Amino acid sequence: MDYQKLEIVMRKLALEAGDKIMEIYNSDDFEVKTKSDSSPVTEADEAADALISAGLRDAFPDVALVTEEQAATHSESAMSFLIVDPLDGTKEFVNRRGDFTVNIGWVEDGVPVRGVVYAPARDRMFYTRADGSSVEEFGPFDKDTVGEVHDIRVAQADNSALRIVASKSHRDQATDDYLAKYTAADTKSAGSSLKFCLVATGEADIYPRIGRTMEWDTAAGHAVVNGAGGKVVRFDTHEPLTYGKEDFANPFFIVASPTVDLKPA
Repeated sequence: MDYQKLEIVMRKLALEAGDKIMEIYNSDDFEVKTKSDSSPVTEADEAADALISAGLRDAFPDVALVTEEQAATHSESAMSFLIVDPLDGTKEFVNRRGDFTVNIGWVEDGVPVRGVVYAPARDRMFYTRADGSSVEEFGPFDKDTVGEVHDIRVAQADNSALRIVASKSHRDQATDDYLAKYTAADTKSAGSSLKFCLVATGEADIYPRIGRTMEWDTAAGHAVVNGAGGKVVRFDTHEPLTYGKEDFANPFFIVASPTVDLKPA
């Protein structure tokens, strides 16, 4: 993979998709349909998916592509592939809460190594550079010219007072029971893969997910966390979360600074 080209293409496509999403988000009304798994999908999901898929296939015609909105791509069996969630956090979009993102990731030998997470309603964009390091770029954003960019790193966590981020739409008793094992300095909720990015920037120390997710939900944010020095591990074994599974479904997982004690008393 040409990482320099990948950085440019992913960043630009994320911004273009974000513009399309916001055009629909700011309209008076938009249609919400229900997929076979009972999750919502909107014309914004579909428009962003078409734009990103076309751009990636044009730039990388020989690379496998998996995208949430195209079931035909879910039969891919490669261990290295591009993976897209064109609108992560559709419930946040439908409810006009703003915590939705465009996710584009590159998985290499089962590991997410490059990615972009763009939250157009929040004017926040996080991505990995060609060298694998993670940054946040600050707006206003120009599609052809990179603006002000700051390196991001996970925090040195204080286990006596952790800053916790949890799902806004999928908080449950199992998550609360796990978090109760920690002493929290602060607990916040966020939608979509923004939770990964809050750990990557050091704004939070840990994000546990005890619930169903798919690889396209997590790959881009996982790459950003990796590039910021963090870790994403299985909830049960604390082994690294891997990609390219047959059904693209993730086990439960934890996103954290390496200094967080994952086995609290």
